[in-house]
Amino acid sequence: MPRRQLGRYLAELRERAGLTVKTAAKELERSTATLWRIESGKTSIRSHEVAVMCRVYGASEDLTEALTALAKETKARGWWHAYGDVIPEGFDLYIGLEEAAARLDVYETALVPGLLQSEGYARSIIEAGHADKDPAEVERRVQLRVKRRVLLTRVINPPKIDVALYEAVLRCPVGGHKTMAEQLRYLAEASELPNLTIKVVPFSAGLHQGVVSGQFMILRFPSTGNGSTTEPPTVYVDGYTGALYLDKPAEIEQYDSAFRNVWNMALGVEESRRLILEVAGSLDG
Repeated sequence: MPRRQLGRYLAELRERAGLTVKTAAKELERSTATLWRIESGKTSIRSHEVAVMCRVYGASEDLTEALTALAKETKARGWWHAYGDVIPEGFDLYIGLEEAAARLDVYETALVPGLLQSEGYARSIIEAGHADKDPAEVERRVQLRVKRRVLLTRVINPPKIDVALYEAVLRCPVGGHKTMAEQLRYLAEASELPNLTIKVVPFSAGLHQGVVSGQFMILRFPSTGNGSTTEPPTVYVDGYTGALYLDKPAEIEQYDSAFRNVWNMALGVEESRRLILEVAGSLDG
């Protein structure tokens, strides 16, 4: 995963610089095949080589620092990224994956997924997690999170998103009753989008695989013309101090099984929407 993310960011930098693969390869004294392999995450690359590429592409000093740090992680499979460790905190690896995905399968146990958070709900969570931050920095983070929602209605190839929410997500009044009611109504409204399906796993479902697995997300990527995927699926597990990225086939299969079990234990789409609005109404009361 680190290797693929590094390649993705380097390709974006090259394109912003207005360079074709052929032109960039000539500037870097590399073959076009080698550059393609780097950008597609097929091969690792040393940090000093990344620094040269960043210089040719006109990358900022902060981004160059982040990408050279990421290059040191590119031999990893099944990768734990501790927040603030090596890679600068403001360099969000996950968002690049989210934007590239063709499909997201999401199971959440405690909080509404970031992609579906209302502004007030997001602000409450970010303030709680960054109590030591300047208010302006908190607001910047809030707006970045809210802007991610454009992915839901992207005109070209919006991702197919299936979201399973444990009932506890609805019942925890994050930010107070008014903020939570607004969040739940936003969920109900968003669930009418053609590419988004939201189902609630009720307390009455009892023990299921999601209770054991905890929250997770499976990201799947577009297929090529011959039917193969552009990159393998990735499981993303967000934690308080870092994030876990898994991409081994056996790991994907196990989380696939867990998601299918959770999905089958959930209420139907309309029943889920009614419950979401019912809880929102009770919070108003």
